[in-house]
Amino acid sequence: MSEFPYSKILASGPDAFDFLQAQLSNDLRLLEERVELLSAWCNPKGRVICIMRIHRREAGYQILLPAELAEPVLKRLTMFRFRSRVELEPAAASSDDLGIRSSADDWLLANLRAGIPEVWRAQSEEFTPHMLNLDLIGAVSFDKGCYPGQEIVARTHYRGSSKRRTHRFESAQPVSAGDKVSDGERDIGEVLNAIGTDLLAVIPSEKADEALFIDGVEIRHVPLDYA
Repeated sequence: MSEFPYSKILASGPDAFDFLQAQLSNDLRLLEERVELLSAWCNPKGRVICIMRIHRREAGYQILLPAELAEPVLKRLTMFRFRSRVELEPAAASSDDLGIRSSADDWLLANLRAGIPEVWRAQSEEFTPHMLNLDLIGAVSFDKGCYPGQEIVARTHYRGSSKRRTHRFESAQPVSAGDKVSDGERDIGEVLNAIGTDLLAVIPSEKADEALFIDGVEIRHVPLDYA
């Protein structure tokens, strides 16, 4: 990967906490005891626009997100500012911001194998937090109050109605994000993230241990520790 895949937005001002708390799926108060907070920013239909990593800073908050989404997310967040006293500024990110001790490629692969999803531009606004397992990895708070899409996300959670989830697989051949997953008769899902032969795919959970294929090549289900 030639360019660093992440960028950041710096949020500061007297209303920075209230503004972000009303936009994000997770509870910023958790940063009182955590170094980093994983959170989704959703549209009103409960679809994930992007996944963010939030850090507390003296002047406010540091929001880390995929570089290819930084500009449109910043523009869109600014539209919701209204009269809030909050400043949103773009900034370059580095491996130190994410605590990466090796390469960005190794870090992304380790996250994929751990079942931590990435939402790049191609996947933006396509999946709900539950489809991405964000509720299982602590990226959604169900008692923090309202945020865009909150009613839909909460309804899905309390009804237990998310039948499609993110599952990890290995393939005999390299695959790409967006490739369709088939049960041999029809497409049942698609690849969310892929690095070489390692992949995360969003499929009906009941199908995870059945024979599944991508372009005719069978893939092997690798259970996630948290699932």
